[in-house]
Amino acid sequence: MKARAASIVLLHNHVSGDPEPSPDDEAITRRLVAAGELVGVRLRDPVVVGAGSYVSFVERGWIQS
Repeated sequence: MKARAASIVLLHNHVSGDPEPSPDDEAITRRLVAAGELVGVRLRDPVVVGAGSYVSFVERGWIQS
């Protein structure tokens, strides 16, 4: 039997340098969590990167890992 990945981590940067997630980031995250549930792929953490820092949705308590 082969082992297969069943989860993903998403990472994207904000060119403005401010890693604070936008309302669009939050909305697409909710949609991706729901889509992942449909196909059996868990979204572990969406991370937004800015100038020298990041925001993890899991660390903020916005989604569970």
